[in-house]
Amino acid sequence: MRLAGRTALVTGGTRGIGKSIVQTLAREGARVAFVYQSSSQSAEQLVEELGKSEQEAVAFQADVKNQADADGVVESVLEKWDKLDILVNNAGVIRDNLLAMMSAEQWQEVIDTNLTSVFNFCHAVTRPMMSARYGRIVNLSSVAAEFGNAGQSNYAASKGGIEGFTRCIASELARRKITVNAVAPGFVETDMTEAVRNAAGDQIKKKIPVRRLGLPEDIANAVLFLASDEASYVTGHILTVDGGLTLGGM
Repeated sequence: MRLAGRTALVTGGTRGIGKSIVQTLAREGARVAFVYQSSSQSAEQLVEELGKSEQEAVAFQADVKNQADADGVVESVLEKWDKLDILVNNAGVIRDNLLAMMSAEQWQEVIDTNLTSVFNFCHAVTRPMMSARYGRIVNLSSVAAEFGNAGQSNYAASKGGIEGFTRCIASELARRKITVNAVAPGFVETDMTEAVRNAAGDQIKKKIPVRRLGLPEDIANAVLFLASDEASYVTGHILTVDGGLTLGGM
């Protein structure tokens, strides 16, 4: 198992891509803590599911937008397991609207949930990882950061911010043997993207060279690689996982 003996923390871990990441890291031997905001039942079910396979997991309810909450979660993980090797920033929301009709609340919620949360958790884990002289940080971006879609100015801005932030802190932390990378998914079959997929229908698949939508495990496997020792010489990289969608632009 590639992550035996490692401890991981995943934000937004109860559904979709986040849930798949939690399951994948646990399957590869990591002890996994994950953060959820409101779905306590889903969190409990996931912990129970992993426990049946003798995979150690713990769930924390927190508001990823709140720095004190992020600090508290990281402190709790360190108290429980004495170390934190891997951080995956996956929490995110979509509040699509054309700019002329976008409210300040729609803008701020997306920026705070998708981008500020990444700062909060990266800030919280930096000193412990620096002290340990080891760390793997993986942030979830999106192809929207590079190829903007109408109605997604808030979402694209948040994901573009994640990519710039990723490159900057990768440069800062490399000497302490901490790698920082991002995964940029294309269209993936999740609850969050259901409305977009339903509106576009089969036209989406026609734009994807491999002629299928991504699955959460496609993204989770990319995260697994970047979180493993196999990726020790990869940092500051944005790994696009989109079935070739961006080969010809959006």
